[in-house]
Amino acid sequence: MKKWILTFSLLLLFVTGCGNQAANSTVNNESPQNQPEAQTESQEQEAVTLKIATLIPPMTEILELVQPLLKEEGVNLELVVLSDNIQPNDALANKEVDVNFFQHVPYMEQYNENKNANLVAVQPIYHAVYGAYSKRYKAMEELPDGAVIAIANDPSNIGRSLDMLDKAGIIKLKEGAGIHATQADIIENEKNYKFEEVDLLMLARMLDDADLVLMTPAYASPLGLTPKKDALLTETAEADFAITLVAREDNKDAEAVQKLAKVMTGPEVKQFLQDNYDEIAIPAFE
Repeated sequence: MKKWILTFSLLLLFVTGCGNQAANSTVNNESPQNQPEAQTESQEQEAVTLKIATLIPPMTEILELVQPLLKEEGVNLELVVLSDNIQPNDALANKEVDVNFFQHVPYMEQYNENKNANLVAVQPIYHAVYGAYSKRYKAMEELPDGAVIAIANDPSNIGRSLDMLDKAGIIKLKEGAGIHATQADIIENEKNYKFEEVDLLMLARMLDDADLVLMTPAYASPLGLTPKKDALLTETAEADFAITLVAREDNKDAEAVQKLAKVMTGPEVKQFLQDNYDEIAIPAFE
């Protein structure tokens, strides 16, 4: 009887062991099949990080506005706020960031030419109304002979400034010079104005030293100046100079970049510009 009980116990233990092995085998066999699917789902749910170089408001404010909207699309937008107008393009060209948002296309093209870079425009966002400001005079007619006019020193904004003055009849440029003009293209300057070329970020400070300063609202606005209210002269056409989202040739069509372009041209951004920057920034999209 004891032998029978012992035999039965051993048999039961063996059967139970086999059952556990089978169960373990089933679990182990199923895991490899399910694991890739689980990993794929995890990878799909993992957000992509997109780094964008930028400078000042309203650029930074627009990007902060679209951050949560982009996150809903599975993209984490990381702002890299830099301190001058050279670093954003260098960072993009060197693949330290994925996109940048601070410049117009002529400025980008000038950078490409100088650095043999391959930056490309993705989407124009807003037109920054270019204006001429003065602390000393209330109208262009008041500027005296030999007045000092401060303009940005990069080629694209030199041309932009001189072209604006040419169209307003303040100076006269060589035929066809347009936005590519330099001081060498000035053929008439009746009041013998002196042009002082300074770094873009120094323009606002020049208001104390120069008789007239030509600059975008991004630099005038912090001083409480707006084109409609304070400018002695404004740009008549700014289609070529919209502040634009810029990428590289190798990533311009990336899904994350295109998602960013979409939210930056959404109704939220248009409303934000209308509510906060109506006098200085006009949406460049429908």
